[in-house]
Amino acid sequence: MKTDIFDIKGQKAREYDLPDEIFAAPVKTHLIYDAVRYQLAKRRQGTVATKNKAAVRGGGIKPWRQKGTGRARAGSIRSPLWVGGGTVFGPQPRNFSIKVNKKARKGALRSTLSLKAQNQELVLMDILDLEEGKTRLAVNILADRGFGKGTGILILVDGGYENLKRATNNIPGVKVIDLAGLNVYDLLWYQKLIILTSALPKLEEALA
Repeated sequence: MKTDIFDIKGQKAREYDLPDEIFAAPVKTHLIYDAVRYQLAKRRQGTVATKNKAAVRGGGIKPWRQKGTGRARAGSIRSPLWVGGGTVFGPQPRNFSIKVNKKARKGALRSTLSLKAQNQELVLMDILDLEEGKTRLAVNILADRGFGKGTGILILVDGGYENLKRATNNIPGVKVIDLAGLNVYDLLWYQKLIILTSALPKLEEALA
């Protein structure tokens, strides 16, 4: 699968032969679905908690005798029926994470990258580092490539590129991510994917 590589000015520099096993693989939607569920579940803290009748302080003595008062029977002032009492079936700390094995996560990444390539949402660029971490420089470079305001752009780099990261921090809808942090959720969330050629060899090695 051949595709064009563009320079920092948005002009075609050369062609690159993308490996079919990564960028032309069968799109397995069930793997993509499981990978997104896996990521979103890991984000949940699961630390919410409420106190039941046993955990609320006080209520260790019967408020009045069982019979003869004309009032309903009561065994504790911390009953869920009372103000200040415990909560019935309230949320408790739990682990929301689900298990998706490494092979399935790799397959989901290959499927998502192939989907990007099929939809022509994949762009390869040469060195994109900036002399300064100025937002204006990053905006001009993206504009030269035809990416206007409102376009979600994910830029994949292989470490470094601190000026580029600093320059894109203030641009809504633009995110620079290191190769180690590549994930299915971000690939789906952002409309366009820009991969720098310096990250391609390690990407191919990781997903081969």
